[in-house]
Amino acid sequence: MKKKLLLIVLALTMVVSGAALTGCGGSEEAASSASSGSAAPAATDGALVYASGDYTAINPALYEHGEINALLFAGLTAHNEKNEVVPGLAEEWEKSDDGKEYTFKLREGLTFHDGEKLTSEDVKFTLEAITDEKNQSEIVSNYTDMEKIECPDETTVKITLKDNNEAFPDYMTIGILPKHLLEGKNLAEDDFNHNPVGAGPYKLTEWDEGQSITMEKFDGYYAGAPKIEKVIFKIVADSDARALALESGDVDMAQVTPSAAKDFKDKDGFNVYDMKTADYRAIAYNFNNKFWQDHRELPNILSYAIDRESIVKGVLQGDGEAAFSPLQAGEYVNEDMEKFSYDPDKAQKLLEEAGWKKNSDGIYEKDGKTLSFTIYAMEDDQVRVDMAKVCAKNLKGIGVDAKAEAKAELDWENQDACIIGWGSPFDPDDHTYKIFTSEAGDNYTYYSNKKVDEILTAARAESDKDARKKLYADFQEEMAKDMPYTFLAYVDANYVIKDGIKGITEDTILGHHGVGVFWNIAEWTME
Repeated sequence: MKKKLLLIVLALTMVVSGAALTGCGGSEEAASSASSGSAAPAATDGALVYASGDYTAINPALYEHGEINALLFAGLTAHNEKNEVVPGLAEEWEKSDDGKEYTFKLREGLTFHDGEKLTSEDVKFTLEAITDEKNQSEIVSNYTDMEKIECPDETTVKITLKDNNEAFPDYMTIGILPKHLLEGKNLAEDDFNHNPVGAGPYKLTEWDEGQSITMEKFDGYYAGAPKIEKVIFKIVADSDARALALESGDVDMAQVTPSAAKDFKDKDGFNVYDMKTADYRAIAYNFNNKFWQDHRELPNILSYAIDRESIVKGVLQGDGEAAFSPLQAGEYVNEDMEKFSYDPDKAQKLLEEAGWKKNSDGIYEKDGKTLSFTIYAMEDDQVRVDMAKVCAKNLKGIGVDAKAEAKAELDWENQDACIIGWGSPFDPDDHTYKIFTSEAGDNYTYYSNKKVDEILTAARAESDKDARKKLYADFQEEMAKDMPYTFLAYVDANYVIKDGIKGITEDTILGHHGVGVFWNIAEWTME
């Protein structure tokens, strides 16, 4: 965990929204804005220009968040409009009766962008790269139950698990890497991360770092050559600058803030998509911090002090909903769990019952310790910054010395708390096991609850759907007794797209940072 955090600080990942790097708290490298005189390409005939966050590396086996992965890479499986698992590079697969063996059959004639054959050995190489400790993959927690990978022939992959994992087909959507380019290399440092070669619908042709990434259609894509000739990710990190870039014609498509999306609804030439997501925001408490270790009662109590509805109405302009669970966007939500509805009087009562008393300044203290902490948010994500400010104001209202501070980087090991973001529209194992179990790779907040560990481990192995629902209901009940976060809101993804671009599936529930809008990019058209 500690080594993983060091990698994340140095890591080369980026996301598609104006918010964060892995984990949620986020960070975007320095990037050009629409008004900076950037040399990045403007919108041109035959090219779709998308306002993107910056990237410093692209490698789906190492770095989780990256909208661009869906364009450059392909996995054995894929997701459809309803986020169901469907065939990808593998035309079919079988699961053994005990759930421990999966056999995938690859399509015939698959190739990478460089023309080399894509075979079962590439699949084996990719999965072993993820689980190789020296690579410190951010997604390793989803693959640690793999015991053996066999390649009986070029188109067959047999994977043996230690135990059944119902989410395993979901995790096989991971982009396959070319063994012939990476075998024996240091994956985290290799130049491949700046010149990625995959088997997705588009192939990288030019990367002007900090300015733009240009991709051209791949005629050998297994699902058929894309209809749009070229896609350009123009680096526009700032959300306000993205709106300006749309208006000036520098970009054709961007994810913008809720307030900017409202402005575009009355403008000719644009379509606004307010897309639902499984992406939530929360106050994440740092349990590596002795203050929270000594006062584990506080996350639960303080959760009653936050006015979530005001965050949804004010910060999100109504484009979202109040959050209470990490599984709220799907069928596994436990509607009967404690929701920590806004009740500042109850928060104060519980603080006093726990031994906290107000001092002469009206601030709670206990055993000589003042109830004082800072909520950090990434400075390039205005929505998170605004949420931190609202939360600090709510907490001050009950006698907590809470402050909000925007930062260029987050210090996961030492900070008090931050506005975190997570969420997945796929199997409930995704973004629960790897975040809330004690030793999971994405447990950036050092949360540890043995009962939660036991339930989530059992849930991923349970094949009976009703029994699985019961386990996830139990997980949410147990979590509510010992909160890792104060859940705030689920955020909609506000995409503004120029007229003439067709194929976006508006009802698809998107993931973290609105990732997923490009799931069917090969089918899009431009007029």
